[in-house]
Amino acid sequence: MIQAIRAGLAAGTRRLPRMKLLRIKTVRRFARGEDGIAAVEFGIVAAPFLALMFAIMETAIVFFASQTLETAVADSARLIMTGQAQSAAQHDEAWFKQQACAKILGLFDCTKIKVDVKTYTGFSSINTAKPIDANGNLQTNFGYSPGTACEIVVVRLMYEWPMYVSLLGLSGSLSDLANSKRLLMATAAFRNEPFGAGSC
Repeated sequence: MIQAIRAGLAAGTRRLPRMKLLRIKTVRRFARGEDGIAAVEFGIVAAPFLALMFAIMETAIVFFASQTLETAVADSARLIMTGQAQSAAQHDEAWFKQQACAKILGLFDCTKIKVDVKTYTGFSSINTAKPIDANGNLQTNFGYSPGTACEIVVVRLMYEWPMYVSLLGLSGSLSDLANSKRLLMATAAFRNEPFGAGSC
């Protein structure tokens, strides 16, 4: 009886190291396994990579839209500088806005474009700052005064461009308005031509 107990204990002590050895081998095999590592690495890198790509694309679109607005203000301001905008009574702010929108059709919503045309006594008195208050709200004290011959005129076209990737905190610096939008503003400053009445 005592010999049977001793034999059982000896067999148990022999099994214990074998089980530990089996566990260690299993852990080592698991640590060395590389199945699915690419999927795990992609999962870690995918979110920041895609967010960065969208931020780059949105930044490029904003610069493209800003350049398009610059071209539109340069072309439409010529209507004022040459006196075409002042030549008829129906050539009011709505007419001028329509002429500007014809140059940027498809990229902007023309109902949201803001027009500001003002006359100045000198070029040094022109304010070129964006009309945004301390809270990030757009100041809308705009007017339409194309002036007469030889007067100094400043034409501004403005558009509140929506920013989407800024919600991820990646291009937050591009949003300069309180409603997560960027104010695109194009400006043209010039002196009106004499409209055929001598010289300035």
